[in-house]
Amino acid sequence: MTQAAAPEAMANEKAVIDDTTVDGAPVAETHATTEAHASPEAHAKPKALGMDATMWVALAMLVVIALFIWKKVPAMIGAALDKQIEGIKAQLDQATNLRKEAEAIKADYEAKAKQAAKDAEAMKAHAEEEAKAIVAKAKTDATAMIARRAKSAEDKIAAAERAAIADVRAKAAAAAAAAAEALIAKHHDAKADAGLVDATIAKLN
Repeated sequence: MTQAAAPEAMANEKAVIDDTTVDGAPVAETHATTEAHASPEAHAKPKALGMDATMWVALAMLVVIALFIWKKVPAMIGAALDKQIEGIKAQLDQATNLRKEAEAIKADYEAKAKQAAKDAEAMKAHAEEEAKAIVAKAKTDATAMIARRAKSAEDKIAAAERAAIADVRAKAAAAAAAAAEALIAKHHDAKADAGLVDATIAKLN
């Protein structure tokens, strides 16, 4: 091959490549096949009784809705919802009542606790007053008892003193009488005694 013929051969090869697809088929045939597949008549939608699939689905939905209405399904659902709502309301009312009862019980216990605290304070004050009264009475009783015992002791001492003085006097009188008797017996005889007795009797008369 000469140098002048080489460019021509390369141009022919390029033209053949441009007119050929990847799988080796000619470009013109490929375009024709694509146009044949893209034709609307090649993919016709299936129909039954003159209705396609979309129309049948819509008809089925209408039938289902009609059955629901005929069987009163919405009313049943509404009744069930109403019943559930009533149950919830009853539970809420019960919870409200329980809360009120709990608050009342709490208030009652708080009032009782306050009253118990007041009673405890009053009992404490009363006990303190009673203790003070008992201590004061004990002091008074002790003072009175000490005074009584002191007076009793003084009385006993005075009685002992009187008894001692009386005993001393009695002993002194006895001693004086004995001494006088001895002196009389020593200095007077029977005749003098008779004279003294007569004089004493005369004084008595």
